[in-house]
Amino acid sequence: MKITSPFFIIFFTILFSFNLYGAASDQVIAEPDDFETTQIEDEIYDPLEPINRAIFSFNNVADKIILEPVAKGYEKLPSPIQSGISNFLSNLRAPIVVINQVLQGQGENAFESTGRFLINSTVGVFGLFDVAEKIGLEEKEEDYGQTLATWGVGDGFYIVLPLFGPSNVRDTTGMIMTMLTDPINAFAVSEGEAWIVPMRTAANAVDQRSKIIDEVNALRDNSVDYYAAVRSSYYQNRNAAINNVDDNALTPLPLISIEFE
Repeated sequence: MKITSPFFIIFFTILFSFNLYGAASDQVIAEPDDFETTQIEDEIYDPLEPINRAIFSFNNVADKIILEPVAKGYEKLPSPIQSGISNFLSNLRAPIVVINQVLQGQGENAFESTGRFLINSTVGVFGLFDVAEKIGLEEKEEDYGQTLATWGVGDGFYIVLPLFGPSNVRDTTGMIMTMLTDPINAFAVSEGEAWIVPMRTAANAVDQRSKIIDEVNALRDNSVDYYAAVRSSYYQNRNAAINNVDDNALTPLPLISIEFE
């Protein structure tokens, strides 16, 4: 039977794309400045830890042999090219951001994000140039996981997804909701151009990974238990995003904020 549903096409193409964050093996390296987990770590519900650690190790290998080397090569591109690609990919995420801002009752933010999308898609040449930023329309990020959290949905248990990396029941549900509603990917699939979906995801993965190469490697090398360090970082970063807190001081997480999260 031929599968034509956009959901299945998107799911399987994304699953085997290069979104390889969430990578880490639980290597033990004793260093004076080892990453120390906080009280949050002790409160995380992780009933699938043995399975999660195995998937985590697989993801780490995939990151080391594929995504990180590609990201390092991408990092050598001229700065204007990197900025253009990053701006373009960010602009593609805008419709999902607007949807979630509306669902969260953020009327003003939704209006501004819509303005950003329209300005950057036109004056900014399909988003290659962030013209909206220069006139005061700052980029904001919202996703279905954050929306469900604001509606009172709890985390559920911790999950490490193959290739997709750290997550939990709520955020995984949010990722699936994005797969089903992302208008850019839905349009591509409806036009018979489903190849755009994995290409978009791969480009986003490389772009985001290139921005945190040093930070991720420092976390990987200086953690007594890298698995626990990433698990703790995941929850700290997600809580900051849900509460709209500036997360600049948090440990960078080896997980990209792709259009499905």
